[in-house]
Amino acid sequence: MSSAGRAAALAIGLLLVGLAVLAVGVGVGSTGFESVLRAWHDPVAWQIVWEIRLPRTLGAWVAGGLLGLAGAVAQGLFRNPLADPYLLGSATGAALGVALALALFGASPFATQWLVRLGLTGAAFAGAVAGVLLTLALAKGAQHTLRLLLAGVIVGVVLGAARDLVTLAAPDILQAMQAFMLGSTGFVGWASCGVMVAVLLPAALVAWALGRALDGLALGEATAASLGLPLAAVRVALVAVLALSTGAAVAQTGLIAFVGLAAPHLVRSIVKTTHGRLVVLSALMGGTLLVAADVLARWIIAPQELPVGVLTALLGGSYLLWLMHRRRGREGGVL
Repeated sequence: MSSAGRAAALAIGLLLVGLAVLAVGVGVGSTGFESVLRAWHDPVAWQIVWEIRLPRTLGAWVAGGLLGLAGAVAQGLFRNPLADPYLLGSATGAALGVALALALFGASPFATQWLVRLGLTGAAFAGAVAGVLLTLALAKGAQHTLRLLLAGVIVGVVLGAARDLVTLAAPDILQAMQAFMLGSTGFVGWASCGVMVAVLLPAALVAWALGRALDGLALGEATAASLGLPLAAVRVALVAVLALSTGAAVAQTGLIAFVGLAAPHLVRSIVKTTHGRLVVLSALMGGTLLVAADVLARWIIAPQELPVGVLTALLGGSYLLWLMHRRRGREGGVL
């Protein structure tokens, strides 16, 4: 089978697995699948399924798709398989935005009022975008990949310290900040799904269109320039996709680790393909990973639930350690 055929088969397989996990996720909760069976004639069961479980499960898939897409773009842009979506300061910027909103207005992410949720979501997204803009300003644009990477690391450290100072100054927000830092899909509703889908579709389209440019960058900047690629414009577009995708996901679900890092690795371990197909497959893989992790987080200690970010960090970190061990074993065998 050709590379295109294997990529198409993987895409179909991920869609089928994703649909299956979505169906399971709709049935996971304190009342189990009973609510699904009674939803057609019981208004309470219908509200549980339609207003809580379905948007949460679908939102987890879309957020995972955004992180998987951003991870593939980051690894292609920086030519580093360890690059993740949070490299440009978006994660710490979002956390600082939430910390400032909580400290100034006393809102809590556990509140259900749509105005409060919109305020925290807006603060997180604004903080994420501000972090990326600060990185771009420090790096003097996106012309130099290495300088951009180093600027992102510096901005992440500085904004993380600022977040900690805000938390120390207002210790009553510590529990709310912990919920954001651990990541959760429990607050995702239909409005959140709509926002993330509105970002995912154009971001995936732009990333797919820039697939050939990412293929050229993988050969080195000098080679890419010799091929006639407009490197400055390509980098700006890729950074925009990376920032908007990460900011939209983080604003709705908090900080969820390793999905954006592991999804492209899993795709590459299954099929070797071009970056145009890789970014789409990584989005599908990221969505499947996060919705599966969310179902597990709700099911393992039911009726309570684990923060999904903790579970993704544990599973994703274990996978990457195993991958490093396997590669080291192969290198040792060759030597």
